[in-house]
Amino acid sequence: MDSLTQIVLGGAVAAAIAPAGHRRAALLAGAALGTLPDLDALWLGFRAADPVAVMTEHRSFSHSLLVLPWVAALVWWLFKRFGNGRVAQSPLRWFWAMQLALVTHPLLDAMTVYGTQLWWPLRPSPVMGSNIFIIDPLYTVWLLLGCVLAWFGRSRPWAGKALAVALVVSSGYLGWSLLAKAQVDRAAQRSLAAMGLGDAPRFSVPMPFNTLLWRVVAMTPGGYVVADRSLVADKGEMHFEGFASNVQALRQAADIPAVQRLEWFNRGFMRAQVVDGRLVLSDLRMGLEPDYTFNFAVAAEREGRWQGIVPEQMRGDYSSPEARADISRRLGLMWDRIWHEPVR
Repeated sequence: MDSLTQIVLGGAVAAAIAPAGHRRAALLAGAALGTLPDLDALWLGFRAADPVAVMTEHRSFSHSLLVLPWVAALVWWLFKRFGNGRVAQSPLRWFWAMQLALVTHPLLDAMTVYGTQLWWPLRPSPVMGSNIFIIDPLYTVWLLLGCVLAWFGRSRPWAGKALAVALVVSSGYLGWSLLAKAQVDRAAQRSLAAMGLGDAPRFSVPMPFNTLLWRVVAMTPGGYVVADRSLVADKGEMHFEGFASNVQALRQAADIPAVQRLEWFNRGFMRAQVVDGRLVLSDLRMGLEPDYTFNFAVAAEREGRWQGIVPEQMRGDYSSPEARADISRRLGLMWDRIWHEPVR
């Protein structure tokens, strides 16, 4: 999730658990702990020249449920031993405040589509719940409001109640997103089965900033199919549109380390294209057809064979007035699509 959401989630969790008299300190401590796991991006930015490594190592060791509880325990011990006395006054409540402020970060990240390595250093594919977009104001606003009220309310009883309500409502929104995803998955299964793709690998993900409009992608022998689903407007079957992927080139390059790394990270949900003699892989989980957020040139064709190269990230130019206008147009179409089923 975005940094603001992780900050207010960590702050709300810690302040709800810590003693009422320590509420402001807990808000600050929880905000810091809620930010801590994402600082791996700074380390990776200095360390890795390979953009595939940067993408696939993010949300690894710093997001592991086998690592973070020990980090939280160490921070708790240091503040209990050398701090200003708050932790020593109420060690048990501060222990759980720090634990949950830190651990809720990767648990929330795991609900997005990016992929979170909850069990690092073990090697299962990253967890991608894909039931909430990386920025969703309807999740964040309640936590932000709860933290603001708690900051000004300090130790007053109503401040604690405001935090509890914020956590309950935001958690309820996550529960709704799981129910919404289940509805979309059922509709997708029916439509894909009718197309002979009932067993095809697929994923569903909410469109930006909401949980009412969803996108479903399923892999096919020659590429992939894409459809959207509005939980407000759509009642009948889903209509999938097919797109080609250079699956032959992808198979021929299967032994290249960057290809294997991406295959493991995104579970094979990627488009392969040959562009100027190079194999470019696009992560289908993030972006909209035909523009995807993560595109990597990973191999070059030499003497009829694919050979690995130092991966290069192919970035789109979103700074021009035309590009910004196109983004605004797409957001407008998305908003309209939530409320209206397209005429076919």
